[in-house]
Amino acid sequence: MKVVEPELFIDGQFRRADGAEPVIEAATELLLGKGPSATLADVDDAVASAREALPDWKATPAVERAQLIERLADAVESRADHTNELCTREIGMPITMSRTYNSALPVAILRYYAGLAAKMDSEEFRPSLTGHTIVRREPVGVVGAIVPWNVPQVLGAAKMGPALAAGCTVVLKPAPETALDARVFGEAAAEAGLPPGVLNVIPGGDEAGAYLVRHPGIDKVAFTGSTEVGRQIAETCGRLMRPVTLELGGKSAAIVLDDADLDLTMRELRMLSFGNNGQICIANSRVLAPKSRYSEVVTALADMASSLVVGNPLDDDVDIGPLVSSRQQERVLGYIEAGKAEGARVVTGGGKPANHTRGWFVAPTVFADLDNSARIAREEIFGPVVSVIPYGSDSEAVDIANDSEFGLAGTVFSSDETRATEIARAVQTGTIGVNQYQPDIDAPFGGVKASGVGREFGPEGLAAYQTVKSIFRAGPPNSIGSE
Repeated sequence: MKVVEPELFIDGQFRRADGAEPVIEAATELLLGKGPSATLADVDDAVASAREALPDWKATPAVERAQLIERLADAVESRADHTNELCTREIGMPITMSRTYNSALPVAILRYYAGLAAKMDSEEFRPSLTGHTIVRREPVGVVGAIVPWNVPQVLGAAKMGPALAAGCTVVLKPAPETALDARVFGEAAAEAGLPPGVLNVIPGGDEAGAYLVRHPGIDKVAFTGSTEVGRQIAETCGRLMRPVTLELGGKSAAIVLDDADLDLTMRELRMLSFGNNGQICIANSRVLAPKSRYSEVVTALADMASSLVVGNPLDDDVDIGPLVSSRQQERVLGYIEAGKAEGARVVTGGGKPANHTRGWFVAPTVFADLDNSARIAREEIFGPVVSVIPYGSDSEAVDIANDSEFGLAGTVFSSDETRATEIARAVQTGTIGVNQYQPDIDAPFGGVKASGVGREFGPEGLAAYQTVKSIFRAGPPNSIGSE
């Protein structure tokens, strides 16, 4: 794979970064390349570039912005094979999943928001008894977008797409672990002809991220990451009275009802519980099973988990790759030991795979014989570890699902769709599926409680990058041009 110089994308061009950090391949523990690492001065330059570009981009007709975003999508799509492989090497995501989450879905998100921009009206008229009000939607301004390493291309597109469509300019800060694939966005922006400064890409560490959040030139922050960091960002933005969207952690429950088709359930949980090696915020890491079928569910889940192929994530037949780093591996193994210490039973997995001496692998692990008070049932592990928790009634299943500080995703499995939907309505979460779960880019995605603030995707995702102004005028409305 071609190794490039560590460069930042600022003001429409690449420039060599003063700081650089090694990016290590997750499966081999070998150096993959040097990733650029933004300094505080780099953040200043990127924000200044975005501010300078804002007036012209804001004034660009929405239809023209849509055309440029479409071209951005084309340029991202043309790099799909390279991006898929690179992301898989960086984070250990199996290549079959990478093809969706690091190319197909990011391209679809960009095209979706290009489509919304093409038909967007910036003004509407609302009559009143004494006159009328022009309700005007305007871009919020310069956006500081911070994305984590686990699904970097999707999360980058989920922020760039609506922000650019709304008329905002963007400073995107990817994580150090995925500093190499972040270059794709800069290359695509240049190829698409985005005006200089409209999109700036500056991978960097925690210090650069914190500085971007509090930077006086930023008008809105959009963040995906851990709840702990999200709380810190919320405090900063609250003090600054700065709009913020936070998509944070989860500890989602898959509720298996007593009439569920277990074959279908296990097919879905392959991805929902173990997708991306468990390194995904929507992971259904708690499986709630009826006492009448508890042993059956535990056995089925253990059989499914033990059948997953662990190995080189670049191989098409591999289901589980390595975790992103040695630190993440140690974290997940620590949770497994905590589960054992609390008396939970390891049904399958429970440590490193014996046949993988290189790479940060953790075997798919299923715990049984525990309740919802166990630490491994309450804290986000971010690895291939699932806990099976018994319940006695539908209402108890809902109570257990809701007994969590998080509320991001979840699933209900049942042969009775009406019954399952009623239970889904009762679960305190931002998104939930019935017999299948898939975030829909045309519908809002986000969490409640400690899982976040605000929504991405859908028209709601676009609205998050707009401010609303009301202009009252006496008398009936006349013809006023709108964008």
